[in-house]
Amino acid sequence: MTVLIHVAIALSSILFTTYTYLSPSKTKLNACYGLIAATLASGTYLVVSTHSPMLSSCASGLIYITAVSVVIIPARKKLAKEQNRI
Repeated sequence: MTVLIHVAIALSSILFTTYTYLSPSKTKLNACYGLIAATLASGTYLVVSTHSPMLSSCASGLIYITAVSVVIIPARKKLAKEQNRI
């Protein structure tokens, strides 16, 4: 059950981050950060509770963080540009 919740949080995080890039706002960025934290927390819990190999878990986590960061960084820049125009 925890694995399903972890995967659901991670996928929703990726989808919501993409949505945030298309229409950035401070609130949406904060929600993205919360989803990232929830994904990392649930992943850490899974590693600890199931005693799964740390190397593969960390590699997957780094890929996830990289993928989300590739979208969040431009979203932050896009929001900053929009706020400077006002």
